[in-house]
Amino acid sequence: MEYTAYFNGSWVPNSEIRIDPFDRGFRVGDVVFETERTFNGKVFRLREHIERLYRSLTYTRIDSELSPEEMLDISEEVVRRNEHLRSDVGDFTVHQFVTRGKNGPRFRARDAGPPTVSVRVSPVSFGRYAEAYSSGVHGVISRVRSYSSESLDPKIKTYSRMHFNLAEMEVADIDPEGWPILTDLDGNLTEGTSYNVFLVTDGVIRTPTDRAVLQGVSRGMVFDLARQLDIPVVEEDLQPYDLYTADEAFFTTTSPCVVPVTKADNRQIADGKPGPITLQLLAAWSETVGLDIVDQALMYAKD
Repeated sequence: MEYTAYFNGSWVPNSEIRIDPFDRGFRVGDVVFETERTFNGKVFRLREHIERLYRSLTYTRIDSELSPEEMLDISEEVVRRNEHLRSDVGDFTVHQFVTRGKNGPRFRARDAGPPTVSVRVSPVSFGRYAEAYSSGVHGVISRVRSYSSESLDPKIKTYSRMHFNLAEMEVADIDPEGWPILTDLDGNLTEGTSYNVFLVTDGVIRTPTDRAVLQGVSRGMVFDLARQLDIPVVEEDLQPYDLYTADEAFFTTTSPCVVPVTKADNRQIADGKPGPITLQLLAAWSETVGLDIVDQALMYAKD
C-alpha cells in the first residue's frame, strides 16, 4: 500500500521523497510544519492549520514559494489522491513541512534555498490512544522546561524541539506509557510534547495562557465547544498543585482530539476515571465531525 505525496512540485510515492543531507531542515531543524487529520475523509479545520503554518513561515522568514491557497489546495488534493486507501485505515493524518532549503557555500540561513516543501498523508495512529478514552493516561511533569518565549516563541510549530525529545526520554524512565507535561521557568504548567493541557475545577475548564504554549487548533476547538455547552473557560497560570487537586484533566491534540488524564505524577486525579466534562466535550466533538471518535479509534486500533 503506497501513498502518493506532493514533494517540491511533483506527485510521487511516499517512498521516493528524498531530503538532501545538506538541507537545513535535516541539518539544523530549520523547518516548520503542520499536522491535521481527516474525519470521513474531510480534513478538519484545514484553513486554520494553513493560516498557522504561514504565521510560522512569516516569523521564521522562510519563503515556501506557494501561496496559502495553493498550500490548501495541494493538501486537499493529497487526500483525494489517496482516498482509495482510506477504507483500510479509517482516516488520514495530513502532514505539511517546509524547510529553508540547502545551505549556500557560506552555510548561512539567509543564503539557503530554494525551500523543500512536502505534503503527505499517513494512517491515523489509532492504536496509540484508543484505550485511553476509557482508562485515561498518566501525565508526568518533566524536569525539562519549555523554552522561554523570550528566546523562541512557542507559537511557531517547528521540528526544532529537542526539549520535547528529552522530556519524553525522561518520562519514559518513570513510566514507559507516561505523557510528559512541561513547565516554564517559573514552574507553571505549559504543554505536552504535542498537546495542550486542560484541567477542570468546580465545573470550570482551566488551561495555561498562550504565553508559553502552542496555540493549538484543537485547543481552540475546546474553547468553541465549551462556549456552545455553556461551560466556562479560563486561561491562567497553573501550577502542579492545580493538576494534582483538579476534578478532571485532559489533553487536546490533532488525532485523538481529547485524551482523558486520570493520573499525574503517580497520583490519581479525583476518582481515577475520565470526567464528565471531558466526556461531554468528546461527545460534542463527535457530533460536530459526524462520527463517533471513540468507536472509530477502537475499530481501527492496531497493536
